[in-house]
Formats: sequence, C-alpha cells, structure tokens
Amino acid sequence: MKREIVITADGSSTIHLPDWDEQYHSKHGAIQEAYHVFIKHGLHHFYNSEVINNNINILEIGFGTGLNAFITMLEAEKLRAKINYFGIEGYPILMSEIEQLNYPEALKVESKKGLFKALHQVTWEEKHTISEYFLIEKQNRFFSEIEEKNRYNIIYFDAFGARVQPELWTESIFLRMYEALQTEGVLVTYSAKGSVRRAMETVGFEVERLPGPPGKREMLRATKKI
Repeated sequence: MKREIVITADGSSTIHLPDWDEQYHSKHGAIQEAYHVFIKHGLHHFYNSEVINNNINILEIGFGTGLNAFITMLEAEKLRAKINYFGIEGYPILMSEIEQLNYPEALKVESKKGLFKALHQVTWEEKHTISEYFLIEKQNRFFSEIEEKNRYNIIYFDAFGARVQPELWTESIFLRMYEALQTEGVLVTYSAKGSVRRAMETVGFEVERLPGPPGKREMLRATKKI
C-alpha cells in the first residue's frame, strides 16, 4: 500500500495512506495527540496512581512510526521510571521512511536522534536496552495473536481507525487486551466511538470518556478492575 510522509498541524510528521485516506497519527498534530492520549491519560495517569509502578510494562498496539515509543522513552528519563516497552506491528515501515520523520527536531531533542533511529534499527523479537530507563521488544505479529495474560500495566491502543479496519475494534480483540493487562492496568485510545466503548465494557473494562486531543471531542480510557 502506498505511503506518503505529510506534516500535521503541530509541525510534526506522520504517514498518510492515500488509498484509505488514513494517517498513522492525527492530522491535527501527531505529537500533540501522542502526548494527550498516551502520555497524559495513560503513562502519567498510571504512574501517579497508587499502584506500585517502579517497573512499568507497556504494550503498544501499532508500533508504526515509533513516535509513541520515542516520547515514552523521553518521559521515562524525566520520571526516572524503568519502562519495559513492547511494540506490536504487523507491517513495519521502511528505514527510508523513518529517516524522513522529524520527531527529534519537532520535540527539540535533536541530541536524541540516534536513540530514535535505534528504536527502529534494533532487531525484532528480542529485548534491547535503549537507555537507562527504557527497554524495548518489538514484535512482528498481528493483534489477534496476542495471548499474554496479566502481563502489562498500560496498553496504548493505536490501531488504524474502525472506519478502515473494523476488525481491530471488536469484542474479541478487547478481550485479549483485558486478559493481557494486570489488575488496575489501563488501556488508552484516541477513539470514542460508542461501539468501541460498548465492546470494552462487554469484556469487563470500566470505561471513562475523557476530553480528546486537538480535533477530537473525546477519547476513551479503560481500566481492568478485577
């Protein structure tokens, strides 16, 4: 499928899929969306909870451009919290595309550009220490193949939208997410569709509607209580 590098409203880049008229990140701002949905309402929310959190396991559904992983790595250093990051991706992007992404520049952390590249250059299916506080394992597989139980504290659910891939937003997928989380673990996503919320609730999640990032009125956070 054809992929194009485009610039979003906050000056950060993303990948556009013209055949689907879909982006890897919000056209209203890739970095703004990542911070609002996944860092503020995911990582920071969990880190500031009463759950023991000196060693946080994060699963990202849709590793894609590596933006969420890169920002999480920067936050791990700020928080001095060890993060074990697991990125699932069925269709990894090319290094030629990665080299066109401007995240270190847009985030004003040009000195970390080598670390951003390292996230993509390290081998798949193996654990790698990228920095003192950040360990990553990328897995080249599909979301429907996730079978881990009670492993993760946070899930970044950043799949393509239900308009183009409705099969990724079903009860069967969210049941796998629920089972993969530890008790008091959270799943955050940019989506606020009623069908998505109902699917989450059906499998056992306690779901909150939260203010969305720029360009979206709401988003969802789901918590596994038992």
